[in-house]
Amino acid sequence: MLKIADIEMKNQVVVAPMAGVSNPAFRLIAKEFGAGLVCAEMVSDKGILNGNKRTREMLFVDEREKPLSLQIVGGNRETLVAAAKVVDQETNADIIDINMGCPAPKINKSDAGARWLLDPNKIYEMVSAVVDAVSKPVTVKMRIGWDHDHIYAVENARAVESAGGKAIALHGRTREQLYTGRADWDIIKEVKDSVSIPIIGNGDISSPEEAKRRLEESGVDGVMIGRAALGNPWMLYRTIEYLEKGVLPPDPTPEEKMRIAILHMDRLIDLKGENVAVREMRKHLSWYLKGLKGSARIKDAIMEGTKRDEMVDILTNYMENLPRNESNTETDNQEIDQEPINTDCAC
Repeated sequence: MLKIADIEMKNQVVVAPMAGVSNPAFRLIAKEFGAGLVCAEMVSDKGILNGNKRTREMLFVDEREKPLSLQIVGGNRETLVAAAKVVDQETNADIIDINMGCPAPKINKSDAGARWLLDPNKIYEMVSAVVDAVSKPVTVKMRIGWDHDHIYAVENARAVESAGGKAIALHGRTREQLYTGRADWDIIKEVKDSVSIPIIGNGDISSPEEAKRRLEESGVDGVMIGRAALGNPWMLYRTIEYLEKGVLPPDPTPEEKMRIAILHMDRLIDLKGENVAVREMRKHLSWYLKGLKGSARIKDAIMEGTKRDEMVDILTNYMENLPRNESNTETDNQEIDQEPINTDCAC
């Protein structure tokens, strides 16, 4: 089992922090589908310290989500430490995670996120400062390097370990790659072999079979799943069952997908109110509907919906007209366009 400091997860499956996605509504569903650890989306140190209402709301943790990791980002030691103290003392998160993988220019320009990947000494200084200031275990999410000419993954991981970090979630892409190309699991394995703290491998885990193969080949302590779980929390459940029992449960029925989609929407409404939540659910409904036969015909209606009951009616009518005498899945991937989103790290 995956264990970070004294916190033992019930399995090796971790859900990635994803910007605009990993709120309590999403995280709770992920937990109910079996995830051993869920991670909240990134919050900025200055947002926390400035008392920004929206930022403070992002620190909320439902007890049912635990164990949970709450991620912070910042490039200034003083403000990062101060924000970490707030998370440590004023939230019920179990783990404080530091983001050093976000590739967004606005983050990197403030000497934060992936910018740290160029300087193992700064990693040591920043992580050790946070570790010394808080009681919760501190972890880091990082990429293998800035670009292919500057890959210091082993040095950076050793800096985290020396500074007192308790685990690393390592994405096998460079900052330059963003979300393109393939994750380099050879480097992830090299890092795993170079440190003694837990390593959670991240990148291109798109199936239970892939998760098992990567765990076995790299020796990592856990796998982090991000984009593959969007609109598809069954990916988490199926992966856990496959890892633990060697059994691959069937894919969900369209009816089950719509039931969970509506549950997700209702929880988001409770969290943010109908006006904001329904608009935010548009992208989630696109993900839930992805691959279902005939779902393209309701795309425009979903993208214009503003009311909860309106969305439910659209989904209900779609289900009532779904053919029952043939496969209900598409194979051409042309159904519903996905809204672009940075889903590897919270940035």
